[in-house]
Amino acid sequence: MKTQNNSIVITGGAGGIGQACARTFKNQPIILTDYSQEKVDESVQTLKNEGFNVSGIACDITNTSDIEKLVNYVSEKGSFKALIHTAGVSGTVKDLKKVYTIDLVATELLIDAFHKIAGQGSVAVLLSSMMAHAVPPNEAYDEALKNPQAENSFETVNQFVNGDSDIMYNFAKRGVHLLSHKNADKWGEKAARIVTVSPGVIETPMAMKAAEEHPERMAKIKQATPLKRNGQPEDVADVVNFLVSDAARFITGTDILVDGGVIQNIKNMY
Repeated sequence: MKTQNNSIVITGGAGGIGQACARTFKNQPIILTDYSQEKVDESVQTLKNEGFNVSGIACDITNTSDIEKLVNYVSEKGSFKALIHTAGVSGTVKDLKKVYTIDLVATELLIDAFHKIAGQGSVAVLLSSMMAHAVPPNEAYDEALKNPQAENSFETVNQFVNGDSDIMYNFAKRGVHLLSHKNADKWGEKAARIVTVSPGVIETPMAMKAAEEHPERMAKIKQATPLKRNGQPEDVADVVNFLVSDAARFITGTDILVDGGVIQNIKNMY
């Protein structure tokens, strides 16, 4: 028999931001997912040792049957409160199709799958990036970004990124914003919400790898940040926790920047 327990599902649950998000939900059941079962098990055990009510399952978020397994796993655990989608790759991957597929196509697959089990008070919080704000609106690619599973969607967007995986990342993250706009009414019909969070430079292993590849650019960004520091995973996690809570009950279809104010100062760098 199912129990009503308001599960919090976190993709990228083995990552720095995913773990920080999990730690803000001390009194709720948490379900972690990531690509590797080994990483999931390790992260689940760490949080269990800290007293959290947590379980986990591996999931390739680009694979529909894997996502179906994840949704079934969540359903078996009880009622669904929130999807916190932190999984993704950066432009350091150097594979444009992979960046587009993991960061945007998979996001739509998850939105569609979790909509099926969403109910009153459920929420999807999708991690985008401050770099989404560096991509201007343009009908020439926005329609493709809003419909990433459509035929020729990738090919259309690919024409605008000059073969640069970092720029493809920015475009894919703009697409995440557009998906939240596109799905706000659909989720709203279930009295559920969908929002995005756009972190700036957050000191996670992924960001540190980017810093190694672009040290001068990263130093410039830090200097241009009004708060004169990089973000910590907890800076994002606290905002995510607020968005999941009933305190954010009238917030949907919108984005919150968590970037120390820097994007307004560096847009002309891109």
